Amino acid sequence: MDRVQKILSNRGFCSRRKAEELIKDGRVKVNGRVISIGDQATNKAEITVDNEPIDRPRRVYLIFNKPLKCVTALTDSQLPTVMEYIDIPERVFPVGRLDYDTSGLLLLTNDGDFANRVMHPRNEVKKTYHVMLTSHITDEEIREIKAGIELRDGKTSPARIKKYDRKYLEITIQEGKNQIIKRMFKRLGFRVKSLKRISIGRLTLGKLKMGEYRELTKKELDKIFINIVIPKVKKK
Repeated sequence: MDRVQKILSNRGFCSRRKAEELIKDGRVKVNGRVISIGDQATNKAEITVDNEPIDRPRRVYLIFNKPLKCVTALTDSQLPTVMEYIDIPERVFPVGRLDYDTSGLLLLTNDGDFANRVMHPRNEVKKTYHVMLTSHITDEEIREIKAGIELRDGKTSPARIKKYDRKYLEITIQEGKNQIIKRMFKRLGFRVKSLKRISIGRLTLGKLKMGEYRELTKKELDKIFINIVIPKVKKK
């Protein structure tokens, strides 16, 4: 049993907040009965809005290689969005976000529970990025980032870093805070020149080209939640 507003959101009909408004207005019925806020139902229940049935959509899970210069949003009045690349009959939404000037792996789905599972901090889903800096970074500065950086909204969790050269790094983190990687490096005086997400958990882009998407298999979905161990680093 779930609250009806959650079921409406999971079925891709509207947001939970909008569903609550519809319920308050008496426009939602479950098995022919008008419901109130807080009422629950099974996923098999017949739910109608304005007497029109809300179908249970096929669950869709997409992997998308996001290009630069588009925003992670359903709509935007000024900028192109990631949705302009997606052409499927089901209504999907992005899981988390990548900035306008960040590229790489983005998930989209119509499964609200799955999206919450990916994004919730307690699940510690790791994300890996390729980072290009505008200036050289030292081994000592890398150790600082590995151990955690103090930011205005708290200290970051330990990170895993692979150094390709003095400007090019691979970093794995579990935080989902806004612009967290750019802020981590900025705290040490660095500017990020380019940023690309290459994996979530052990799910990678593979051969997916920029601007392309495809559906994920059950085996690939499981890879998202395989934990990646990030060793703790003691600061000298």
